[in-house]
Amino acid sequence: MSPSSRSISRSGPLCFAAGLLLALWLAPPPARASLGDPEATAGSDAAQLHGSMKSTERTNYRVHEIQLPSGTALREFSTPGGTVFAVAWRGPAIPNLQQALGRYFDTFTAAASAPHGGHHQLQIQQENFVMQSSGHMRAFSGRAYLPQALPAGISLDELR
Repeated sequence: MSPSSRSISRSGPLCFAAGLLLALWLAPPPARASLGDPEATAGSDAAQLHGSMKSTERTNYRVHEIQLPSGTALREFSTPGGTVFAVAWRGPAIPNLQQALGRYFDTFTAAASAPHGGHHQLQIQQENFVMQSSGHMRAFSGRAYLPQALPAGISLDELR
């Protein structure tokens, strides 16, 4: 193994966290609809992010999917009462997580900058906030949700 490949493999988690933080720093300023907040501004999120939005009604929740110019799909899941209880993303670029996570963004940044196992994944499991993120260049996915706000009967598999 060459010296340069050794240093890359040891710094993998740090590179992943640094890459996430750099992408967030370069991202556009946040809008108002985020995890735990009212869904009322989902339409303005799509406009601010220069994306197109499609909304779908489910039995006990709504999904607002914003297709970003980068090719990434950002989904906001909301209760019938209008509160965003989960967000999920999949695509070639990480969306603006400061916007998507809102008040939970600081929890994410603290966990992302702390040492954690796995080169390309991050998992945060707290009583009131869960986030799972994974990926590598041009293939990112993740979800964050509020366990206490999940509508009755919803499966975590639906939050994709």
